[in-house]
Amino acid sequence: MNNLQLRIVSALVLAAVALGLTWLGGLWFRLLCACMAAVIFYEWARMSRPAAGAALGFVPEALLLVFVGALIAGVPASWLLSFVLAMVVVAAVGARMRGAAQWDAAGLAYAALSGLSLALLRDGDRSGLVAILFLFAVVWATDIFAYFVGRAVGGPKLAPSISPGKTQSGALGGAIGGVVAGLLLAVAAGASNLVVLALVALVLSIVSQAGDLFESWVKRRHGRKDSSALIPGHGGVMDRVDGLVAAAFALYVIGWISAGADHPAQGLFPA
Repeated sequence: MNNLQLRIVSALVLAAVALGLTWLGGLWFRLLCACMAAVIFYEWARMSRPAAGAALGFVPEALLLVFVGALIAGVPASWLLSFVLAMVVVAAVGARMRGAAQWDAAGLAYAALSGLSLALLRDGDRSGLVAILFLFAVVWATDIFAYFVGRAVGGPKLAPSISPGKTQSGALGGAIGGVVAGLLLAVAAGASNLVVLALVALVLSIVSQAGDLFESWVKRRHGRKDSSALIPGHGGVMDRVDGLVAAAFALYVIGWISAGADHPAQGLFPA
């Protein structure tokens, strides 16, 4: 099996698991989000911590473990957000006192907000299910169209110092593909606010690509090609969900503004 075939098989398996747990929702989806947050922080710390060890010992891991427990338990958004802020402040102050870099604090924020955004978007109703499927459609279509349009058209690089393989034509193709996929999902779900959702899909596609570039910058900053080797053909979990979690946070913020922090999907996909 060559690398492309391995990537396709891995992607199909991951998509099937993600869609299955998304459909189930509730505790099962929160478990998925909690595991994802924990693995993201593991990969982040593995990349960013010096060889001599962590300056803060196991404090960041302990803080994240408490957060993961709260996320699984379904603690309200206000408490989760407050705890994320508190644990990032604790990690940042601890690093400053020890004269260490702030990578652990940044990793806690990145991992926790990734899991929190997805879990709260899904919630437990139809609106949450449609919101996550809309997010998947936009992000996955953005990735697919950016890859194939970039290879077919080529042209100027998007960010050569960060990710030499990405092109401006691929970014544009990905954005168009993401908007089309998002609108198709919205129409299938019976949504009426299609103009708004088209704009939201465009924002998510752009943010998704920015999230991909951000993770590439983090890896390049630490001299890594992949965040880990957990997923055959893809590298690590961060390599696979970098665009998704960035777009999820953007969609969560949009929904928060529309309908509140606890039920953000209802602002975009009313039941």
